[in-house]
Amino acid sequence: MTNTSYDPKDGFAFMHGVYVPLKQACIPITDRGFVRSDATYDVTHVWNGHFFRLDDYIERFHQSMAGLRMSLPYSRAAIADILHELVRRSGLKNAYVQMTCTRGVPRPGSRDPRECENRFYAFAQPFVWIANDEQRANGLSMVVSSVRRIPPESVDPRIKNFHWLDLTMGIFEAYDQDAIVSVLTDGQGNLTEGAGFNIFLVRDGRLATPDSGIFEGMTRRTVIELAPESGFDVEVRPVKVGELAQADEVFITSTAGGIMPVTRVDGRIYGNGKPGPVTGRIHQLYWGSHDALWRADKVEYDVVA
Repeated sequence: MTNTSYDPKDGFAFMHGVYVPLKQACIPITDRGFVRSDATYDVTHVWNGHFFRLDDYIERFHQSMAGLRMSLPYSRAAIADILHELVRRSGLKNAYVQMTCTRGVPRPGSRDPRECENRFYAFAQPFVWIANDEQRANGLSMVVSSVRRIPPESVDPRIKNFHWLDLTMGIFEAYDQDAIVSVLTDGQGNLTEGAGFNIFLVRDGRLATPDSGIFEGMTRRTVIELAPESGFDVEVRPVKVGELAQADEVFITSTAGGIMPVTRVDGRIYGNGKPGPVTGRIHQLYWGSHDALWRADKVEYDVVA
């Protein structure tokens, strides 16, 4: 099954019950996950040979499936085994690992989602960063997008999904203004989130992050859990766009990058254009939890499946 010309470190996928090199992975073009965005997914990661919070990611994946009336013939333990095997085969010590459940392929002429057999796909590839080395060191530039986030009454953002067109238009808007990322609002003057990240504001040593209209990211959750250990209070509440003008620091959180400083928003410069001390401390806490093997699962690379 393995192509001898293929570099395992490019990644592996689990498709239709078989492990294949990532470049060979494919799904049926008629799967509703492709033609209707009828899917949910989650992304965990491996750092220095250990999964981070794997059980929490898989539990959230199952919650998302339940919210979309999907189910799979794989237990949580079976999914964990599959993800471990993907990383083991790749040999990657730092990896981006995605699990996906699609609605599946309907019978010809049918529009009834109940008739579909839900399908499971997964893959592991080299770790993905939202921001490059320079941006993580010196800070990102951000704009507040004019695009409204899809309202939670339409699509529950707590269910990780592929409805990204609003987020994608926000990305284009950022590029049009020579920025890197954009944060969307709820149309009522409150911040929500950006493409693949949550946002935190810091003022007088206190952190605030939006409480609704967002996907409740695992890195966000980690900050909420760990920040009090260093004496930082975290407020999970509505965050007004206007609060950006009073903030001392801004940072974003994502599995694909951890803690990333924002040093410019709509032209306003924070901290003389350098990451602030609170952001730096949260960054240390987050990656320090990895070094301490907090909620870690070791990948056994020498195990033969």
